[in-house]
Amino acid sequence: MGNPTAAMLVIGDEILSGRTRDANMHHLAGELTGHGVDLKEVRVVSDDHAAIVSALNDLRRAWDVVFTSGGIGPTHDDITADAIADAFGLGIDVRDDARAILAAHYARSGTKLNPARLRMARIPDGATLIDNPVSAAPGFTVENVHVMAGVPAIFQAMVASVLPRIIGGAPVLSRSVRIERGEGDIAGPLSALAAAHPDLSLGSYPFQGPNGRYGSNVVLRGSDAQALQTAVDALLAAFPEARE
Repeated sequence: MGNPTAAMLVIGDEILSGRTRDANMHHLAGELTGHGVDLKEVRVVSDDHAAIVSALNDLRRAWDVVFTSGGIGPTHDDITADAIADAFGLGIDVRDDARAILAAHYARSGTKLNPARLRMARIPDGATLIDNPVSAAPGFTVENVHVMAGVPAIFQAMVASVLPRIIGGAPVLSRSVRIERGEGDIAGPLSALAAAHPDLSLGSYPFQGPNGRYGSNVVLRGSDAQALQTAVDALLAAFPEARE
């Protein structure tokens, strides 16, 4: 039986416009790999209610777990919580436990819990809160969907809070072999190696060195350390100039 599968839904006009570079996908992919969960799909959608609902429904039905980032702040364009509620057919309102978290946080800083900030306490009915040790405003989980902030520091803290709840599989290991030959020269042997090791993932990533010559970094991934070693040894034997 394979590892659990995951998808990520990145929400925000600022990502699609190029104004903000998304760092959360990179972080999540690394954390899931170490936890034994295979990230299979990532989608990016705008701050559009219908688009969020549609994408979320596709992803949560296709994969074991879904992570979202963005759109749960205090401004008018933070519409993720409402879209999640609609996707599941749930009501949504300010919840007492979320309000208490925010009230305590802003009281400590001497800041007023105004209506805008109180928007961050609007939680779909029956959801489980996700701790936010950075800025207090919680994320939440509904069934297999974990809804988190887009700010990288907060997103990372929420991922750390959520991962222990998820039963992972075998962590995926990775080895990389550098071969000073173009992909056209290694394609045949690489295909044969992939066929001989169907439980491993082999990818070729070409580069051009400072001397103008082409080469490839072959990345081998899998959960069986011995199978990885056997495949790496075979690759090194096939290409004597190759090195890890």
